Order: sequence, then C-alpha cells, then structure tokens
Amino acid sequence: MTIAPRKQKILAAVIENYIACGEPIGSKSLMNEDLNVSSATIRNELADLTAKGFLVQPHTSAGRIPTEDGYRYYVDNIMEVKSPDERVKRYIQSRLRSCDDAPERILETAGKILSELLMTVAAATTPPGENARVHKLKFVQTGRYTSMLVLITSSGMVKSRLFRCDYAITPEMLNVFDRSLNEALAGRPLTSVNQPFAQTFAASFGELGLLMPDMLNAVMDACSEASGINIYTSGTTKLLYQNGLDLISARNILEFLGDSSESEKMLSNVPDGTNIYIGRENPSPLLRHSSLISARYNIEKQPAGTLAVIGSTQIDYKKAVSILEYTAETVSELISELVRKG
Repeated sequence: MTIAPRKQKILAAVIENYIACGEPIGSKSLMNEDLNVSSATIRNELADLTAKGFLVQPHTSAGRIPTEDGYRYYVDNIMEVKSPDERVKRYIQSRLRSCDDAPERILETAGKILSELLMTVAAATTPPGENARVHKLKFVQTGRYTSMLVLITSSGMVKSRLFRCDYAITPEMLNVFDRSLNEALAGRPLTSVNQPFAQTFAASFGELGLLMPDMLNAVMDACSEASGINIYTSGTTKLLYQNGLDLISARNILEFLGDSSESEKMLSNVPDGTNIYIGRENPSPLLRHSSLISARYNIEKQPAGTLAVIGSTQIDYKKAVSILEYTAETVSELISELVRKG
C-alpha cells in the first residue's frame, strides 16, 4: 500500500515523536512539526492512518501510537538512514582497534559498543565454521610435560588447547608435530579433522605415532570448537529500562538468547546485508513482541557472522541501523586484516 506524501510526513512525525517520548501523539503535539497544515487536517489524516492500520488509538481521548504495520511502512518507505557523526565513528573505531589482535575480542567488543550506544541488548556471532578450514597450527611448550596448541582458522578464529603427555616434551618433538601437522592440515576443512583422520595420521608415523594421541586429541577438540558458532551478548540488564518493553517481553528476549540452539540458528541464517524484523515478523515466537535488527559482517568480502540488536518495537530504527551498519563495516575491515596477516 502506498500513501500520499502528506500522510507519510504525518506518520513519520508520529513514529519519531513516539520513539522519543513513549507517549501517544495527538494532533496538538504535531502542530510544531512544520507540517504546514491545520489542526483539523492533521486530525483527519490521523484518523485515516488509523483506519488503514498504521496507527492505533489506545483510548478514545488519547493520541495515536504506531502499529507494527506503521513501523514497517516507515522503515521501508520513509526512514532515511545517515552515517553516524564523526564523533561516534571515532569512538567505534577506537574501541574496536584497541582489541584487533583477535576476531573473538573484536566481536565481543562490537556487541558492547552496540549495547552502550543504543541502550539495548546486542549480540555478535562468530562466523559459521562448517565451511572454515585450518589455516595454521602452532605449538607452544608450557612445561616439561605440557604444551599448548593454537589453531588459526581461515575465518581468522583462534582456538587454543593445553595438553599433557606422559613423556617429557622436547623442542625437537614439537617441531616434528608442528611441521607434520601443518603439512597435513593446511587448507583442510575443520569438520574433517576427526577420529579417523587422527588414527590414519598417527599410523603413518609408525612407532612415533604412539606419542601423538594427546596432541591429536587437542587438535580435534580445537577444530570441533572452531567449527561451531559462538554468540557474545551484551547489555541484557538494559532491557529493564526500555520504553515499550514489558517484563514478559524482556524475559522472552533473555530466553531466546539463552537457548543457544535457537538463537544460533536464527542469527546465523539471517540474509546478507541489513534486516529489520518487527514483532510478528520475527522467526522466533519469543520475539513476537520485539524488534530485531541485524547486519552481516564480511571476511575478505564473503558474508560471515552477524551483529544484532534486540529490543522493543519502539526502538530508534534510524539510529540503530546507522550505528549497526557502521560497526559491521568496521568489524569486516579489522577481521579481514587479521586473516590477511595470517
């Protein structure tokens, strides 16, 4: 449905004022919005927008508030998203570049930034690991009988595992492990580093293979963890202070985030680019009275994980999309740089 420009302007004024104050918006409140029409005309337009399902009047004498359909029309047809101001950009860049030594730290910090700037709960997912490959392995001796394995994946994720052997570990042994495993695993899918691979690999070394079980178990554990998806959440307590979000809806959001299987599935399957799910549009029933805004970040120009904010349907959509997209863009640049450095 397309509505006339004047109605669009009035609908936008109602939504943006309601997002700002949380109170129903009446015709008198809109007289200061530079609409260049009379109070009677505004009342007639409000009545028509209500009849079309974009607004609702909670009480006969009250003003109007947006419906989910009203928010959707506003987001799709009226809202103009601008880049964040330079001060906000510098803040985001500074915070993210202070932890650009590991993708996990970048993603965790990105969630914290979104939560702080938008005053809502935020989530960041690591890239799906089903298509990731082993990029590099490193071994670091930590004791006479212990060592640490460090796995770096093609998506830049870093996983480490400590392992202990029943024999004294020497630098020469670690060099053999390092060289042989990198030759065997470089470019190999993480999901293929399993028990059959470990048995075949150890057998190829004859008697020396008897010294490898603990080390190979560490490699398999690290690859298994890296092949999954992790979600970093921030700002859950901010749900208690959001306009338009009751305690039941806040509890449902927390339940959604707490169910790792559901939240991982939904957040990892959102389409590329920026997506806005309002109320009943959300795939999860737990979010049917909330809004979720997501943006995919890229690694080396390929879609990777997801950044998202979740809150009431009264969330400031323009601000949320602006900050979310810029944060995702910065995350893409920093993680891609790490991957290129290897």
